[in-house]
Amino acid sequence: MKKVVIGFFVFLAVLLAVAALVPVLFKDKIKQTLDKEIAKNINAKVLYQTDDVSLSLFRDFPDVSLGVENLAIVGIDSFATDTLAQVPAFRMGLDLMSVIAGDELEINSITMDQPKIRLIVLKSGKANWDIMIPDSIAETPADTAASDFKMGIKKWDVNNATLFYDDLSIPFGMAAYNVNHIGSGDFAKDVFDMKSQTTSDRFTMTYDGVNYIENGKLDADVTMAMDLNKALYTFKDNKIQLNELPFQFAGTILMPEEAIDFDLTFKATETDFRNVLSVVPGMYTEQFKDIKTEGKLSFDGYFKGRMIDTLMPGYGTELKIINGFFKYPDLPQAARNINVDMRIDNKDGNPNNMVVNVRQLHLDLGKNPVDAKVLIEGLEPMKVDGNIKANIDLTEMTKVYPIEGMALRGLLKVDADAKGVYSEKSMPVIDADMRLTNGYIKSKDFPAPIQNLNMVANILNKTGNTDDTRINVERFNMTLDGEPLSGRALIAGIDQPAFDFDIKGILDLTKLTKIFPQEGMTVSGRINANVAAKGKMSDVEAEKYNNISANGTMAISNLNFVSTDMPQGIKISKANAVFNNERIEIKNLNGQLGKSDIQANGSISNYLGYALADNQSLRGNFNLSSNNFNVNEWMVEETGEPVANAQEEGVVEVPANLDITLNVDAKQVLYDNLKLNNMQGRVLVKDKVAKLDKVTFNTLGATFATSGTYNTSDISKPLFDMALDVQNLNFRQAFNAFNTIKAIAPIAGLLDGTFNTKFNFAGEMAPDMTPVFKTMDGAGVIKVLKAAVRDVKIVQQISTLTHLEQLKNFVVENKMIDAQIIDGSLVIKPFDMKVGDVQMTVGGSNNVNGQIDYVTALNVPTGKVGKELNSRLAGMIGGTQLKAAERVTLNLKVGGTLADPRVSLAGGSVKEQASTLVKEAVQSKLNDAKLKLDQRKAQAEDSIRNELNRRKLEAEQKARLELEKKRKEAELNIKKQATDKISDFLKPKTKPAVKPAPTPADTTKAGAK
Repeated sequence: MKKVVIGFFVFLAVLLAVAALVPVLFKDKIKQTLDKEIAKNINAKVLYQTDDVSLSLFRDFPDVSLGVENLAIVGIDSFATDTLAQVPAFRMGLDLMSVIAGDELEINSITMDQPKIRLIVLKSGKANWDIMIPDSIAETPADTAASDFKMGIKKWDVNNATLFYDDLSIPFGMAAYNVNHIGSGDFAKDVFDMKSQTTSDRFTMTYDGVNYIENGKLDADVTMAMDLNKALYTFKDNKIQLNELPFQFAGTILMPEEAIDFDLTFKATETDFRNVLSVVPGMYTEQFKDIKTEGKLSFDGYFKGRMIDTLMPGYGTELKIINGFFKYPDLPQAARNINVDMRIDNKDGNPNNMVVNVRQLHLDLGKNPVDAKVLIEGLEPMKVDGNIKANIDLTEMTKVYPIEGMALRGLLKVDADAKGVYSEKSMPVIDADMRLTNGYIKSKDFPAPIQNLNMVANILNKTGNTDDTRINVERFNMTLDGEPLSGRALIAGIDQPAFDFDIKGILDLTKLTKIFPQEGMTVSGRINANVAAKGKMSDVEAEKYNNISANGTMAISNLNFVSTDMPQGIKISKANAVFNNERIEIKNLNGQLGKSDIQANGSISNYLGYALADNQSLRGNFNLSSNNFNVNEWMVEETGEPVANAQEEGVVEVPANLDITLNVDAKQVLYDNLKLNNMQGRVLVKDKVAKLDKVTFNTLGATFATSGTYNTSDISKPLFDMALDVQNLNFRQAFNAFNTIKAIAPIAGLLDGTFNTKFNFAGEMAPDMTPVFKTMDGAGVIKVLKAAVRDVKIVQQISTLTHLEQLKNFVVENKMIDAQIIDGSLVIKPFDMKVGDVQMTVGGSNNVNGQIDYVTALNVPTGKVGKELNSRLAGMIGGTQLKAAERVTLNLKVGGTLADPRVSLAGGSVKEQASTLVKEAVQSKLNDAKLKLDQRKAQAEDSIRNELNRRKLEAEQKARLELEKKRKEAELNIKKQATDKISDFLKPKTKPAVKPAPTPADTTKAGAK
């Protein structure tokens, strides 16, 4: 027995030792495998530190746990500034025997803690999660390489996740917070059941800027039958609940190759009105549990068909509410008689075949009835037939539905009818009246109410022609804390509208935003306006301002604006504006952009065209001055939170509809780590191009004069060009301050001294707003005022090779150097200098990868180069000639990098001058580089020419098809007219029908009332 006990403890000790040693023995191998799989499969930047990778046999025993902390996945190209995923803790459970065998690591489980995932689809349809490198194994059967990982996943967990989805192509957005998800299923098998449970404490869904679900609670328990061979996934037992609305899916999802075939139905599993009321925006609050409800509902739908590229499945849903009722416990009245009968149906997924039919919508808000019905067929064009009638006493409404912190009074009457086709050239026949009488709004956050609020408005179109539309706000007036505001507006026509409006009074933004708080922003200040305008849009577009009447004044004081998108804030302490037909004169503007002070005055022209037309530019000329402007304050990195709008590219786009000139005078501008003093010059913005014109400033003890452009005409390939004139700039300070110098001329970091330069260069801008160095071309002159060369590895190696001690440390003064940039490589044209009795000629190039390729010719006294080098020279040029010569020219080749240079003797001569050797070598490099540049430009021109020809052929083909279509339509129309006329001619003549005599009125019924 004693031996058994001892044996057991020995076995246990060995087991613990193995458990401790496995992570140590296999960590490096597993990390190498992980890095290899990432490089082979993922087209994105996967960021993590080696120290954050851990292995444990105890955490997921009997699996080996591979953990990665602080894992991040960042996109590339258009998504270079977007983080797809941030995962503080990521863990994979690896099969122990697969780790020991080492051939293929089998993944059994995955766990993520607190991940933040942001999914983005651009307007072009490009998605940031499309990062997997296409599998080439299927295309090349001969390739036997396989993955080092085997996906045998049986379970997975996601804890406390945050998920954002922002699709700009629809536009649709979704956000889910505190997401917890667990799943199980044996992915090593081809057929199995996958079970999952998902919860989210806060779920929001947005379409086109409107929150249709806000702060909802999601709970989903789903089991799906998985057939991986057929790519067929079938819903089995499932229950999904949003707030208090439970529903379930039935059917299948088939994914053959790229297409997805849906055959799904869904329905609510409970039939109380309360269930659907819980998903109405604004209803599901802490009070919802106390709301009394009655009524029944039915809710079901389908999603059926193929999804691929532009093909969408059919879909439909039907909702019925019968005798709905709800009442808040602390309010005196209820919403009654809620009856809804509506259907959305689209059999084939084509938007133009969609039908929305609200057959009935009725509710009584206390004693106030609301009735509506509408039938919508198609989208482009859209056929509409509907009406809405409501006569609401706002005091009564607040007795039914709580509006926290707000008192409302007044009578609101709405009576609207619409019938016809809405398209680019037509509108439904519309007659819509809205009248608000004796309105009153009082907020608990501000003591004074808005009162005497009256508005009479009408939208009228009797013919269906867009130009016959009239939008008439006959009267609007209100008083806030004794300060009146009134106005009116009339717009006649849609395509070429005539307008007539005026507004007069005081807008106290501080008071208004206390009554109507604006989420995510703070606004305060006062605007005193008296503005009127009357004219036609056609005259605005033609710039016939004499036909337009516009005049007025506006005074702004203490205006402050801060928002989540602009946390730096804008402040206008004082500004005055005077309007006329053509321009707005802005005078005495004083304020701050963030912490930067600004003073401005100037004029804006074509403001009516810019405000009212789509293709008109806002023109202006401003004098802008500042004592201290901090640019860094406005260079804010993204936080990863959802945004309302996202640019299609990461670059900054210059607006197309601006034509603005800014005359800048700033005492100090802080940009990155530079202080730019006494900045003056002009900035011009026009046609998607920003231009710097003679902008001068002082920094780093030097004087800069710059001119250039930044061109975003093609947002996918923004261009820049720059002309620099720099005086008295320190080499090392330039290297430390400017990334371009670090990439193009890194030797500046090794020199101690100053220089002047006049340099022109151009290229493309990357999505992160840095130059694409390989596209840069340019030329200029560098004047070395004085530079001490010491402790530079290149010259130290030259000195060692030649035994010329004076080359280890020397000074260059007043030396002019010509240089060119070709495809991002800096080419130094040959220049001469003298160090003691050594005459030097230097030239060559270095590229953005750090490689150097220089030729250095040294003309030196024959006896100064050392015995070894002297012997090698004698073998090259002959001992007799070498002895007879007083001086010899050494041809040295310099390669490698600045940190690790390689210097070698390439030749020698007693006849050739040093400069001739270098000039020929450098000219050869220039010729090669220019040839490659010309070839690249020719390829670009051919590509542009081919694209233009393709577009021309497409346009011609489209025009021919359109012409043929119109010809056939004309033929059919002629045939129809002829057939109608023949039918009318052959139709027998009939006598008019005799109208029946009118029935006498039934007077007995009248008397019975």
